[in-house]
Amino acid sequence: MTILLTGGAGYIGSHISLSLLERESNLIVLDSFINSKLDIFDRVYCILKEKGLFLKNNIQVIKGDIRDKNLLRKIFFDQKLVKKPVDTVIHCAGLKSVRESVINPKRYWDINFEGSKILFSVMTEFDCKKIVFSSSASVYGSSCEGIFSEESEINPSNPYGETKFAIENLLFDITKKKNNDWKILNLRYFNPVGAHSSGLIGDDPVIKNRNIFPILNEVASRKKQELFIFGKSWNTFDGTCIRDYIHVEDLAEAHVKGLDYLSKTKRNFTTINVGTGLGTSVLELVNSFKEINKCQIPIKYVDKREGDVGILIAKVDLASKVLGWTAKRSLKDICKDNWRWQKRNSK
Repeated sequence: MTILLTGGAGYIGSHISLSLLERESNLIVLDSFINSKLDIFDRVYCILKEKGLFLKNNIQVIKGDIRDKNLLRKIFFDQKLVKKPVDTVIHCAGLKSVRESVINPKRYWDINFEGSKILFSVMTEFDCKKIVFSSSASVYGSSCEGIFSEESEINPSNPYGETKFAIENLLFDITKKKNNDWKILNLRYFNPVGAHSSGLIGDDPVIKNRNIFPILNEVASRKKQELFIFGKSWNTFDGTCIRDYIHVEDLAEAHVKGLDYLSKTKRNFTTINVGTGLGTSVLELVNSFKEINKCQIPIKYVDKREGDVGILIAKVDLASKVLGWTAKRSLKDICKDNWRWQKRNSK
C-alpha cells in the first residue's frame, strides 16, 4: 500500500505520518508548507531512530498545493516523481481556523472545498478509490445537550464547518454513482490537542497561533501575559465552553485503524466521530494545566467569538465498534506532553 497524505507536515498530519511510518507504510506527503515546516520530518526520523526504525526511504515529501491538478496527476502517474503508485489517500490538507473562516470565508471555500474537489477528480481519473477524510465536529453546530452522535443534526455555525460538510457531501455523492467500489471513511475530529510524548513534535504553526494549548504554553513560559477566555456566560456549569479534548497521538492512531477498516469493509461510506466522549470546560482545562505542570496561567475573560458553540462532546460508541479504537490518553497526559513539548522547544 502506498498512501498519499495531504497536509502531512502539519500538526495533525505529522503525527499521522509518524504513526504510519511506525508500521513501515510507504508514504507520500503533499504539503503546501503555508503553515508548517519542512524540518518536522527530521524530528519524525529522530523518533523512529530511537525505536530502531530507519525508514527515510519509506517517505517522500512533495511541496505543493492540492489545487494544482497537474502536480496531483504527476503524483498519481509519473513514476519518475513517485516510487510506487498511490492506492489510498488520507486527506488532511486545508485551513482550520473557525475565527479566520468567519473573517475570510471565500478563502476557506477556495482552499478547502475547491481543493478537495480537484483532489477527488484526480483520484477518480487514476482509479484510486480509498480515502480517509479529515472532517470536523464543527459540522454539528450547537444543541441543548451538546453531545453528538454521527446521526445528530448537521448545522455548522461557521464557514469552516460549512466547508467540511460540503466536502463530506462531495464524497458521499461519489459513492452514489453506478458500479461504485469506493471505500470512504469520514472521520469527524473533536478537539485535537497535546504533543508527541517524546516532546519532539507538537503544535508549531508558522501562522499566529489560535489553538488553546500552544497559547497555554506561551502564557506559562511568560511569552504572553495572559490567556483570553472567550465568554463566561455560556450555558455550562462554570460559564466557559466545554470541549472534547483528544490527544493528537490517539487521533493519529485512529487513522491507522481506519486504513485497516477500509481494507476489509464492504461499505462505501462510513462516518465516525473521533473523540473521548468526555467534556472539559476551558476553565477546568486551565486549572488542570496549572496543577499538573506547576505553573501560573493568568486569565482574562473577553467577548465570545463569532462561530463558537457552547458544548461539543462526541458520542464514541461507533469508533469502538467499527474501528476497534478508543482514546487511551487522559487529560493529564495531554497537559504533561504539551508542556514537555514546550520545555524541549522553548525557542
